[in-house]
Amino acid sequence: MATTIVSVEQYLHTSYQDGDREYVDGRIVRRNVGEVDHSDVQTLLAVYLRAQYPAAWTGVEVRVQVSPTRFRIPDVTVVLGSKPVEQIISTPPALVIEVLSPDDRAADVQEKIEDYLSFGIPCCWVINPRTRRAHIHDGQGGREATGGRLTTAHGEIEMPLAKLFDNTL
Repeated sequence: MATTIVSVEQYLHTSYQDGDREYVDGRIVRRNVGEVDHSDVQTLLAVYLRAQYPAAWTGVEVRVQVSPTRFRIPDVTVVLGSKPVEQIISTPPALVIEVLSPDDRAADVQEKIEDYLSFGIPCCWVINPRTRRAHIHDGQGGREATGGRLTTAHGEIEMPLAKLFDNTL
């Protein structure tokens, strides 16, 4: 299968009717989204983090330029401080969160995690709505969230995992 290479400028000036796309080294990459469980977890994360951390900005599905030729779109992004001025985040946020969809492939998710960490994002949470489990990825590697809590490397952001699945916000 041939891959069409497009420029960063073409990518940034193209709209897609069925959801935004990521950009990886000249390739347009479709994102797996759109199921109720995925949307529910994504919404609960954003609502909880905005309410609990008013000094931080939390956004959903915002472009993050992780390198000159790579744009990722995490499900949830947390920036310490006020709302970013730029429309595409180009400095490492404090936390990005990926909510798994049934069609996500492990290798693709791992590549995203590596992009985030290489860019300087200190922490990435990966949440699986079907298994109700989550993993934390940071400078020490990846590990399952223990004690029922998601945390960032330095503890500035944390969340009880049960809040995502008990709908007890």
